[in-house]
Amino acid sequence: MTTTQESDQVLQRRANLEELRRLGVAPYPNRFEREASIEAIVGAHGDKSAEELEVAHLTTRTAGRILAIRSFGKANFLVLTDGKTPVQVYIREDSLPARDFQIYKLLDFGDWIGVEGRLFRTKTKEFTIWASRLEFLAKCLLPLPEKWHGLTDVEIRYRQRYLDLIVNPDARQIFELRSRVISGIREFLVARGFLEVETPMMQSIPGGALARPFVTHHHALDIPLYMRIAPELYLKRLVVGGIERVFEINRNFRNEGMSAQHNPEFTMLEFYRAYADYTDLMALSEELLVSVVRQALGTDDLRYGEHTIAVKTPFRRIELREAARAAAARRLGIDVAARDLRVREPAAALAARLGIDTTPAMGPGAITMEIFERTCEDDLVQPTFVYDFPTEVSPLSKQKPDDPDTVERFELYVAGMEIANAFSELNDPAEQRRRFEAQLTSRAAGDEEAHALDEDYVRALEYGMPPAAGEGIGIDRLVMLLTNSHSIRDVILFPLMRPK
Repeated sequence: MTTTQESDQVLQRRANLEELRRLGVAPYPNRFEREASIEAIVGAHGDKSAEELEVAHLTTRTAGRILAIRSFGKANFLVLTDGKTPVQVYIREDSLPARDFQIYKLLDFGDWIGVEGRLFRTKTKEFTIWASRLEFLAKCLLPLPEKWHGLTDVEIRYRQRYLDLIVNPDARQIFELRSRVISGIREFLVARGFLEVETPMMQSIPGGALARPFVTHHHALDIPLYMRIAPELYLKRLVVGGIERVFEINRNFRNEGMSAQHNPEFTMLEFYRAYADYTDLMALSEELLVSVVRQALGTDDLRYGEHTIAVKTPFRRIELREAARAAAARRLGIDVAARDLRVREPAAALAARLGIDTTPAMGPGAITMEIFERTCEDDLVQPTFVYDFPTEVSPLSKQKPDDPDTVERFELYVAGMEIANAFSELNDPAEQRRRFEAQLTSRAAGDEEAHALDEDYVRALEYGMPPAAGEGIGIDRLVMLLTNSHSIRDVILFPLMRPK
């Protein structure tokens, strides 16, 4: 549609609106008494035969948006939708009050109307409402994309999600599934004794993750505040306080780059369980993911791109350094010793041979993590636990008793995406302070994502936190996986966009 054509349509729609006013029609009434939704009507009676509908003489009163207008002489048809289900409406001049038929003649594609009438089937067997009353509810002043062409411009879909929902039924299905996923997670955890809580979204010290925060300012207190990058440290304060199983489904904000898997505002599940370690959470994660997938999709298998993914236990498990070592060896066609990833110089040399840049602030753990992310992630298609991370990149995780350079941490990958991150929680306040101070050294060297020193959190640990394990699961990425969506913007109703 050209700009001129669109402008002409807008003028005609505004003229129709004024004509409705001249008829004495209130174009934006306060309410409409609807007996049932279109979805409910079609669900209850859409399978009935023409004879059954004739005998029952069923009448209804419903409302929706006009998706199509067709005229065949004296027979006129509308297609209405409630956003979920369409239904045909039959319009005849001799079946409507004169004013209602005048309203019909002023309708445009996209308008909202209420309709009253009886249910029947046309000669072509189409389930239809034979209208006896028509009520105008709202004018669509801007032309919608033609229904049969849909809305394919992804930028318009993300910027104007309301338009996407009108013309792309699949969009609504994604967000209905997202709701089922969140409900399923909540039910799963509550059934296992977890308490749902809410923690601050504005924090004086951003913590719980290695990420750059958004900064704001509280004028009354004259202090800087930071949008939450993670609720972790607050949830663990609750474990200190005696809440043994706790979770939050939360919005997080990270002031970093955007990609198909990253949006500055995103949704996470975080949960913590006392008297457990990371192996316990591996088992719980398997159980949780299988349960949610079955509840959302009704199957253990899902399609993502060209892959069929089997969400069945047990999930594959690989050690991080070994995965990075083996991938580097395959790519370079050389032998790589396990110790090469534990000493900075050989680790940096290996990264250079792989074409991976490093900085002086990166120790062997950070370099190993970079090698892993660049060489392994795309191959982790089936559900896989990657476990035992370098201590350097895990400032809140508990070290393995026999290996202080390694922490008890895992990430769950599916379809090449990190879906979950979990670890045995560090509860030694002296060691936690040492880790925070090491992060401050990294920050001084220019790492804007290094963790801040949270004195109150260290103080909380000094009151004693029992052995515990915690986990974060990315809700947006999980929904991407279950809906075969390849951009995080497809599963966030209103993703952040650069202003026009």
